[in-house]
Amino acid sequence: MKIVVVGLGVIGGSFTMALKEAGYDDVCGIDINKETLEKAIKLGLIKEGFTSGEEIVKSADLIIISLYPRLVKQFIADNKDNFKDGAVITDATGIKKMFIEDIVNILPDNIDFVFGHPMAGREKKGIDFATSQVFKGANYILTPVDRNKEENLKLIEDIVYRIGFKRVRRITPEYHDEMIGFTSQLPHALAVALVNSDVEGRDTGSFIGDSYRDLTRIANINEDLWSELFLGNKENLLISIQDFENELDKIKHGIENNDKECLKELFIKSTKRREKL
Repeated sequence: MKIVVVGLGVIGGSFTMALKEAGYDDVCGIDINKETLEKAIKLGLIKEGFTSGEEIVKSADLIIISLYPRLVKQFIADNKDNFKDGAVITDATGIKKMFIEDIVNILPDNIDFVFGHPMAGREKKGIDFATSQVFKGANYILTPVDRNKEENLKLIEDIVYRIGFKRVRRITPEYHDEMIGFTSQLPHALAVALVNSDVEGRDTGSFIGDSYRDLTRIANINEDLWSELFLGNKENLLISIQDFENELDKIKHGIENNDKECLKELFIKSTKRREKL
């Protein structure tokens, strides 16, 4: 099976590493950065590299797209007449609803796009920070659409398990975006706000422990990608932010009113809910 990975950044590069380790030896890459392609070839992650999909997608059985959301649709539109008959396409995009319908309408009937999302990532960007270890034991989400064939959904599931993911869930695109707004985008927003709320110029680094370090790791953020993700899922993210603000207000009011019992109840509730996770 010939596999083509589109976009060899930190996630696309990690896919090539994981595929190689899992025994897939016919993997090619597409990236507009020639230096990135040369690194991937030198590391033995891909057999060949291409700056566009015009030629290589004609022979690809499986295409894994690891691009920013707006570029996924563009790649499909640019190559809709080039895909091999019966090819399967999947993606690694963090939001779904904003482009699924457009892509389904663009694609020919003989091409199956299985929309997916690896729940794994790193705060750095670029192939230099790619690692197959980021997938080990992680969750993977598929958001099937009516036109998907069961055999192709199973194909993606089987590959995902082989490269190290522990659990695969099938959910609707709408529910995916709702949950991602809470479990992924809200934590990134909180990390950014926490770091930016610090008093400018003081020696905070001398006072941090694991709690601050863990909470702010993802504040080292890819501004191009995450601004696109936030705005592409704004309705769900705004709801999550409001719900968080409501809970933070409860803590704030408990402190303002010297209400120890209120605080204890909130802490007990969070402890129990965290343990269930």
